[in-house]
Amino acid sequence: MGKGGMSHGDDQQENMAAWLVGINTLKIQPFKLPDLGPHDVRIRMKAVGICGSDVHYLKAMRVADFIVKEPMVIGHECAGIIEEVGGEVKHLVPGDRVALEPGISCWRCDSCKEGRYNLCPDMKFFATPPVHGSLANQVVHPADLCFKLPENVSLEEGAMCEPLSVGVHACRRANVGPETNVLVMGAGPIGLVTLLAARAFGAPRIVIADVDEHRLSVAKTLGADEIVKVSTNIKDVAEEVVQIRKAMGAGVDVTFDCAGFDKTMSTALRATRPGGKVCLVGMGHDAMTLPLTSASAREVDVIGIFRYKNTWPLCLEFLRSGKIDVKPLITHRFGFSQREVEEAFATSARGGNAIKVMFNL
Repeated sequence: MGKGGMSHGDDQQENMAAWLVGINTLKIQPFKLPDLGPHDVRIRMKAVGICGSDVHYLKAMRVADFIVKEPMVIGHECAGIIEEVGGEVKHLVPGDRVALEPGISCWRCDSCKEGRYNLCPDMKFFATPPVHGSLANQVVHPADLCFKLPENVSLEEGAMCEPLSVGVHACRRANVGPETNVLVMGAGPIGLVTLLAARAFGAPRIVIADVDEHRLSVAKTLGADEIVKVSTNIKDVAEEVVQIRKAMGAGVDVTFDCAGFDKTMSTALRATRPGGKVCLVGMGHDAMTLPLTSASAREVDVIGIFRYKNTWPLCLEFLRSGKIDVKPLITHRFGFSQREVEEAFATSARGGNAIKVMFNL
């Protein structure tokens, strides 16, 4: 298991965590920490966000091929305060506020050696079975995956580095820059951080499309140049592509599909200009039926992303400098009690006006 926590080892003190013990069942129970290694730190959690994957695990006890077979601590978007450091840790001291990168790669496989450690087949990632997560009073984690927060960046903003990293990694993969007109399909949390990242990377014009008027209005306040309300009906793709192109007022250079459904990906492929790129970010469907022949004839490149790599320093610089403001995305806050944990996950699952639900521990 990863350092995030294991069910053995000596406690520094009684440590409590939110355990996923069954479908729609979370319980706050004791959580024993592993021994502190020489390159590890012990962190008191202060801010933990709820991700869509956390909700999926709660509802189905699985996400894709990752199946929860025994009780698991949930949560992976997190920041906290260092309480103890291992003997070989030089860059952090107790009292430092840090954001945690949740994945521990092996550093031995070909992907790791190539620098693409996010593709490591032996990745140990918070709250991805069988690895425990971080919705706990304390966790132990490798020091090199803990990033000190600038003085003007809050712990909540630090926790938001995890979802923001998805948008940053997507923009890097698609080579977004000052000459890149961007379309974002989906105005959920990941679509919105992708919008923010694309703007920070210099995209001059960004259009975002979604089925939900409230989330589109949020996208507009966050800086989208134009918003397009779309439907869930695949038959509307052709008409909606016309609307999107009109809203862009120029060719769509890069489209980010942050939903991952047949319709959103079909729209992305048709709306993107010849020679452009479509980046699949969302994972709504495991399999899709898509108009690849016409996309191929226009040499539209299709790329994918999985998690992120080496993004925390840039995310923190974007937050420090004010190039990105994630605070408006945090719409709901809860404490760390049994009742509040249940209410927080119910709020996140309902959607509606909830974008990012955050625990303050």
